[in-house]
Amino acid sequence: MFGAVQLGLLAACVVLFVPLVMAGWHLSRNKMLFFSCALFITLSVGVHLAPYFPAISSFVSSPGLQSSDSNPNSCISLLHQVAFTTNTTDLYDKSWEWKWVHSEPADRCGFQKLGKSDALDLLNGSWVVVAGDSEARLVAVSLLELLLWPNEMELIRGDLFKRHSDYSIVVGKIGMKLDFRWAPYVSNLTSLMFEFKEKNNYPDVLVMGSGLWDMLHVNDASDYGFSLKLLRDSLVMSLPVYLDTVSARSPQLFWLGMPMLINSMLNTNAKRERMTDAHWQAYNDELYRSKLLLQFGGPFFLLDFHTLTHNCGVECTTDGMHYNGIVYEPAVQIMLNGLLIESNQKL
Repeated sequence: MFGAVQLGLLAACVVLFVPLVMAGWHLSRNKMLFFSCALFITLSVGVHLAPYFPAISSFVSSPGLQSSDSNPNSCISLLHQVAFTTNTTDLYDKSWEWKWVHSEPADRCGFQKLGKSDALDLLNGSWVVVAGDSEARLVAVSLLELLLWPNEMELIRGDLFKRHSDYSIVVGKIGMKLDFRWAPYVSNLTSLMFEFKEKNNYPDVLVMGSGLWDMLHVNDASDYGFSLKLLRDSLVMSLPVYLDTVSARSPQLFWLGMPMLINSMLNTNAKRERMTDAHWQAYNDELYRSKLLLQFGGPFFLLDFHTLTHNCGVECTTDGMHYNGIVYEPAVQIMLNGLLIESNQKL
């Protein structure tokens, strides 16, 4: 395949040398001039029209944009291709794998389920902040379950699950600090960003998400979208990467997408009335329009809980909104593999 640069050079050579060859065939000057102009116009029009024809566009695209081993973004786009397998004797007992764990794309991308040791190495000395509602709390729980031994986890589980409260822990053996911040509204997340800016101190990894609480208690998708735009503005005003400063490092950013809601399983009338598929879609549309997400030019990599929960199915939830740990486990692994891809680290 030709790249765009190579194709341009080829076109230039055609325009330059073909008329010279034809001149060698003793064509008249006027005929040669006419042919040169016609050839030049044809190539120019072709170059301008190429983007409108997918076949042509794919032909001139750089191979690097289509190869998983040369462009990390290609691997990142495959991270959510997770399949859940049900135990033949227990519908509620599931395991998960990347769909093509033994195939060539997985080999090139090097996806792996990080064990405790590798996860501790990756997060050694780092500061991780998880902020949001109950879904964010479950992500923090899943991450700590990977990093801690079961007896250590049992000692903190009660404090970690206190409703509507913050939680902080230092994993002493690696000096990693994890903060969970109860921030159910987008405005809470925006305030948190300004708090980081005021202290000029930013976490290494920042995991955020909001939507479910807002949908239940406010139920105004337009207002939610406006708040998301304010959050994006706060990022531009606070993150070092936007301010072009080296005084503080910018965190790796992950956004928690909203899970699939199973309306018939929601446990209150208010939830069933306000957390419908239509309202979920309206909120999700506002997220895309806000341009917070990486695929729309924003800073956040989406942890796509809708895809994960949909693939896991109704057996993975008891209340239609919060899911079993088997869903949050691959979400944490997707985040960690995203960090590996982003930093080009090799374990």
